[in-house]
Amino acid sequence: MSESGSSGRVQPAQAGDPSRIGPYRIVGRLGAGGMGTVHAGVASDGTRVAVKVIQPSQAQEPEFRARFRREVDMSSRVTGPYLVPLLTADANATQPWLATEYVAGPTLHEHVLAQGRVTGPSLYAFAAATAQALAAVHAAGVVHRDVKPQNVILTPSGPRVLDFGIAHGDDDTRVTRPGATTGTPGWIGPEQYRTGAAGSESDVFAWGALVAYAATGKSPFGTGAPDVVAFRVMSGEPDLGGVPAPLREIVLRALAKEPGDRPSAADAAEECFELLAAQLIQAMRADTLFTRAEDMITAVWDMPHVDDPAWPRPARRGRRPWAGVLVVAAAVIGGLAGGVVALMPGKPESGRYPTSNASSVPASSVPVASVPASSAVVSSPAGIPQPSGASTRASTSVRREQATSGRPASAESWADARSARGEGEHDVARAVLRDQGVLVRELGDAIDLVPSTVRFHASRGEVYLSYRLASDEAGTLYAETEVAGLMCRTLRESVLRLHPELPYRAFVMVREATGHDPLVTWDDDFLTDAGCTSADDDLSPAGAGLGWEPDEQGLGQAMIPSTDRDEIGVADRATRRIIERTNGMRTTLGTDRALGNAELKVGFDPSRSAMYVWSDYRTWNQRQAAAWAGMAAGEACRALVRQRDGAGGAWPYSRYAVAERDGSGYLMIRWGTAGTLADCPA
Repeated sequence: MSESGSSGRVQPAQAGDPSRIGPYRIVGRLGAGGMGTVHAGVASDGTRVAVKVIQPSQAQEPEFRARFRREVDMSSRVTGPYLVPLLTADANATQPWLATEYVAGPTLHEHVLAQGRVTGPSLYAFAAATAQALAAVHAAGVVHRDVKPQNVILTPSGPRVLDFGIAHGDDDTRVTRPGATTGTPGWIGPEQYRTGAAGSESDVFAWGALVAYAATGKSPFGTGAPDVVAFRVMSGEPDLGGVPAPLREIVLRALAKEPGDRPSAADAAEECFELLAAQLIQAMRADTLFTRAEDMITAVWDMPHVDDPAWPRPARRGRRPWAGVLVVAAAVIGGLAGGVVALMPGKPESGRYPTSNASSVPASSVPVASVPASSAVVSSPAGIPQPSGASTRASTSVRREQATSGRPASAESWADARSARGEGEHDVARAVLRDQGVLVRELGDAIDLVPSTVRFHASRGEVYLSYRLASDEAGTLYAETEVAGLMCRTLRESVLRLHPELPYRAFVMVREATGHDPLVTWDDDFLTDAGCTSADDDLSPAGAGLGWEPDEQGLGQAMIPSTDRDEIGVADRATRRIIERTNGMRTTLGTDRALGNAELKVGFDPSRSAMYVWSDYRTWNQRQAAAWAGMAAGEACRALVRQRDGAGGAWPYSRYAVAERDGSGYLMIRWGTAGTLADCPA
């Protein structure tokens, strides 16, 4: 794969290029190399992918095809936050291909040529993240064999190691011709030049050279003819001038001539995280306890958000309800370096708690089934009662957009924000991180908090809090309101009372997730919301304590088409009513078009006597989803009561549940038991 293969700008397709490869629509090229061509592909849900197709001449060689199958097998075994994951592949196609996640950003090689070397805390983050990536590769029994600047992408969230095109299992070299040396001159260990053999120690040698290159902008063994570079690697000393002293010692050991004298990738990662911890303490001017190693990377990593307008723009995603355990900055005053060991992969993490009653159903666990007339669309009309505080939030949003030239907060504005500068902003950042850490103890088993980042956008008057979801297995809707309410109160105290000279008036919360663009989930004006009520007034999951809870099995049953005439009739009437009310709420819900049966559906689970309403429309934020779910729950409840009363009590369904599609599955938002019409939600 060429160095632009997974991250480069989209080039026009050429004559003869396919329009589709597997499930992906091809929109252009990302690059080409000796193995084949890398196409820019788009999945049906808008996901961007890099599709590598092997050259026909290569594919005809049994040895090469065997090697490709091994590449696919090994790539599927390797996962980690700083790797580029394999999505799918077809090793048996006439021209074998594989698809990986597309990650935006320059390669390290491109960055050094255009911007110069990596400096400051970002350099320590680079060293730690790339070492952790190789540790994950080696833990899966794989040797990368081609670690070099062209195979590391500098994304806005951290470096990513890619291209396992010549990777091998650490116990097998059968697909390499005898006597051949696999790798790039200057980026392979002395033992590879001597014998052609390469193990995990060879990757560590290349990692040491990689870190030196990032720190200095040049190879530690120089450039020139391959044999000249080989002689320097085998006999010369690396040039580490310009590598910061704290990193120089670990880099020098990684570049040892004898493989047995080098640290493992895991040990190198652990040492680099300790060095990064020291950098964090110095930069933040406070002892901060991070409970996830990746969040130390996020705290200091400084790379701009990049995009390529040649990519087809996916449907706009609004702010999402939180499916999973909320992850935000858990900053508790204490020592950082002493806690680094517990952050490493494979080491147990403390502070895990079970989740609350809202549940997220993995999409993969739900059977795929088309629902005929019982497929319903759901929405609420403009006249429907909204959660208390809705009018206040609407007027606040108008004021906020006026203050930012009509542009709402977005992933782009978050990317443009910066870390704290000056005493006042540092005080605000520490206050936010401290208070969110305290929230861990206050919420007990309701939420699991881990580190996040506080950033500032002075021209927009916004303070940003970025976070991650720790799990996709379950969700706590009220967790967002708790964190948002605390964020509001902290900023009113730290900005309005202690530092009124600062220009900030609003806070924005941004969800980060591996493989997805950052997503704004909350924004509010803490200046005008004196009681911080806009967060506290949002709906939390309804249905707890009713003796039953919806689950993935029930939703899966509801997705199976019904043949019962009464079920189809009830679902059809409920669907039409929900669609009508949903489209009447387009302003409230922020939908850009009318919704129908393709987005919102109704079905029945006979085993639990439950009717499910679910939405496949994926751009609502938490408040919009809560408003829609309240309306849909009311319509579902009334549909059940009317059918039961009309059938003289013989109708078997008495329960209802409302779910929304999330990135990882379906989030159960509202559920209950149908009693009387007066008891149904409004």
